[in-house]
Amino acid sequence: MSNVAILPTSALSGAQISLIRRTIATDCNDAEFDLFMAAARSAGLDPFRKQISPLVFNKNKPDKRRMSIITTIDGLRVIAARSGRYRPDENEPVLEYDAETKGPTNPLGLTKALVKVYIDDKPVTGVAYWDEFAPISDEWGEGDDGRRRPTGRKTLDTGGNWGRMPRVMLAKCAEAQALRKAFPEDLSGLYEGAELDQAKLVEVLPSEAVATEERDQRLARIGGANGILFQLFPNAPLESVGLGVVYDRLCERVSEIGDMQMLDWFEGANRAPLQEFWARASGDALELKKVIEAKRRALDTVPQ
Repeated sequence: MSNVAILPTSALSGAQISLIRRTIATDCNDAEFDLFMAAARSAGLDPFRKQISPLVFNKNKPDKRRMSIITTIDGLRVIAARSGRYRPDENEPVLEYDAETKGPTNPLGLTKALVKVYIDDKPVTGVAYWDEFAPISDEWGEGDDGRRRPTGRKTLDTGGNWGRMPRVMLAKCAEAQALRKAFPEDLSGLYEGAELDQAKLVEVLPSEAVATEERDQRLARIGGANGILFQLFPNAPLESVGLGVVYDRLCERVSEIGDMQMLDWFEGANRAPLQEFWARASGDALELKKVIEAKRRALDTVPQ
């Protein structure tokens, strides 16, 4: 039986709960924060030790917004160990390679990892495939016209550990799969952070990170606090636009819009960034609002 006590509500002071809300759970709304704290108490994991964290996807898109609760592999092991029925595998993970897949998006040519855990001395195997978990995405670059578009190449996000420790990362994903299969009642809905790196790369704003340090590092990579993230085209990645050029860049984009449906999408998808622009440069934001309204009036006269 583990000597790690489950964290009761009374164990946290109001100041500690407020600190979790401001840092670890900064992207959560009230309902998500309540759910996260309930999950942390139920799992008996400590947010301050980063054993458990909330990750909010699509926080600026209410119809797609969702929260996942992530933990470390050690956190999953702690929960499994409390059952008294868990035993880790004494052998190393089984890793499979394919030399033909070796390249910039797969430094070692890994194809999959297999990890066993034991429950009541019965083996349970988890499998993780490189192409399903590694954070690989389309590469974007500027064309001759200065606009960003896909280059046709893929790139591996090396901001975390996938470039430095690919075997460790894939093995963690496989072990997490095995642990959830072995202990579904205790671990259902809990994910090791590495399992969601690919999803974060696709769905989450670069500034959305679990902890303040991670958020600051991502902001630094995309241009720092002076940039505002906009989605200028459907199905395109977010683009960091410097505060000083937001007005010009968005006016250019609005001028290209040819129908009311696209204008509605543009305003809806960028509601939060436009509000941020207003807060940081109200004069320019007001002029941009006039440009959008003029575009809407012009489109009203165009037969649909």
